[in-house]
Amino acid sequence: MSHTVLQVDQLVKRFGGLVATDHCNLEIRAGEVHALIGPNGAGKTTLLAQLSGELAADSGRILFEGRDITRLPIHKRVAAGIVRSFQITTLLPRLTVRENLALAVQARTGHSFDFLGTVADESDLDQGADEAARRVGLSDVMEQIVGTLSHGRQRALELGMALACKPRLLLLDEPMAGTDPEESKRMGELIHSLRKDHTLILVEHDMDAVFRLADRISVLVAGRVIATGSPDEIRNNPQVIAAYLGDDETQSAEPIQ
Repeated sequence: MSHTVLQVDQLVKRFGGLVATDHCNLEIRAGEVHALIGPNGAGKTTLLAQLSGELAADSGRILFEGRDITRLPIHKRVAAGIVRSFQITTLLPRLTVRENLALAVQARTGHSFDFLGTVADESDLDQGADEAARRVGLSDVMEQIVGTLSHGRQRALELGMALACKPRLLLLDEPMAGTDPEESKRMGELIHSLRKDHTLILVEHDMDAVFRLADRISVLVAGRVIATGSPDEIRNNPQVIAAYLGDDETQSAEPIQ
């Protein structure tokens, strides 16, 4: 049994009268791909934002490797090993793939961002960029301008930039969003390959990919985790099916795919 790498305890986030995370509890084990699923508005992205430090919790605790990180800012969480790959790509489209990756290495190593013009010439940054590109299959387009890449390759680059930060826990927010079937397949293979070296939390609307990739799945409804289990356990959980399909007996009772 793997040890617990992340523990979320009674986490709450309110936006006025809206409770986005409602005394949420979650346990992530080292080395697993742990998917978060749930209806739109369930609080998945809000929870990721709290884990990464973008949103401060109103109450509750987040423990990473036993350390309370609830009040740590983003950069200190990155230094501790928690890195988020965003739902909406955050790339610099006029720079090359190499320059984008080097900037991610730069952020991790603490180099100044004042040297954008020469960043790709620094050997340590260049080496880190090459390593990240190799991990995500972009070594052949290192000198290509990012804005000319396909959407799927831009998503791979975004993941490469997250990997350049040397994460121990990688938060993936809809990595397959907007990709075509072939790009989605490649991204799934890439995510599967990362499980050897990283613990991953995956938010993804492609249920086929979720049930194929995840070791365990947690289901959020109205900001709370209502069930956690293996893909088979979640697929056949009556409470989960009801949460997705509603209580109308006239609706189809098809299992989650």
